[in-house]
Amino acid sequence: MRVGFIGTGTMGSSMAQCILQAGHQLSVFDVRKEATAELLKGGAKWSDSQTIAAECEAVFASLPGPKQVEDVIFNKSTGILNVIKPGTVYFDTTTSSPEVFRKVASALANIGVDAMDTPVSGRPPQMTMMVGGRKEAFEKHKALLGTMAKNLFYVGDAGTACIAKLATQYLGYTYFVAAAEALLLAGKAGVNIKTLAEIIPFTAGRGNLGSFPNSIFKGNFEGTASLDIIVKDMTLACEIAHEFASPAFTGVLAKDIFERAKSKGWGDKPFYAAVQILEQMADFKLREKD
Repeated sequence: MRVGFIGTGTMGSSMAQCILQAGHQLSVFDVRKEATAELLKGGAKWSDSQTIAAECEAVFASLPGPKQVEDVIFNKSTGILNVIKPGTVYFDTTTSSPEVFRKVASALANIGVDAMDTPVSGRPPQMTMMVGGRKEAFEKHKALLGTMAKNLFYVGDAGTACIAKLATQYLGYTYFVAAAEALLLAGKAGVNIKTLAEIIPFTAGRGNLGSFPNSIFKGNFEGTASLDIIVKDMTLACEIAHEFASPAFTGVLAKDIFERAKSKGWGDKPFYAAVQILEQMADFKLREKD
């Protein structure tokens, strides 16, 4: 199959490598051509986004956010809407706004193109992919998606996978803030934070706590997703909650912490850095004692 990939940053490049390794013909584009270098060495072909849309049977996109999603489709000079062929399938792996993706899906459906929101979690080829769009299209292309994702979940109509991904982000990162607050209140009150971190996994507080004893307690704030990404995702998740009059108290508070960290100029740093905002508020540091 002729497959195109638009956006070959850290995630896009890894997914595109899976497509290459599965034996598909691959054309790639990124606004930074150097981001495609390894893929080109592996046999991929460089093309601009419009050529990819015109020539490929399946087109993937992995982009920073909703603005770039709209630009790839609707830009008057470089957008693919007017060149993509009927019968093509478009997969957008971006963690994006469901409203924006539904706009994209509607425009593409009008010209005979299936559009599917396919946000991901984890790293290929073991990652999880959530899929929104026509179920028949999902079933038809399940093998292609399976080259990069171990766990495939069909969620529903276009845009629903965006919502599912944002819900998981909301849960994960509000928990992170709550865990930091719990450790801070215990540490200030005299509890050994390392001991508490050993206790929590066996209690109702268990969750994604590993980042604290493994990194933050040691003063290491290196992690995965950047604050820029988390602020974007939490903003989108809270917007959905507001749209449906659903409570988002913890989400709004957690978003505020991440935004404060970003305002320090830490947008490109891993989100673990946000703990330092809470540490400053508490006048206490989450560090192991010798």
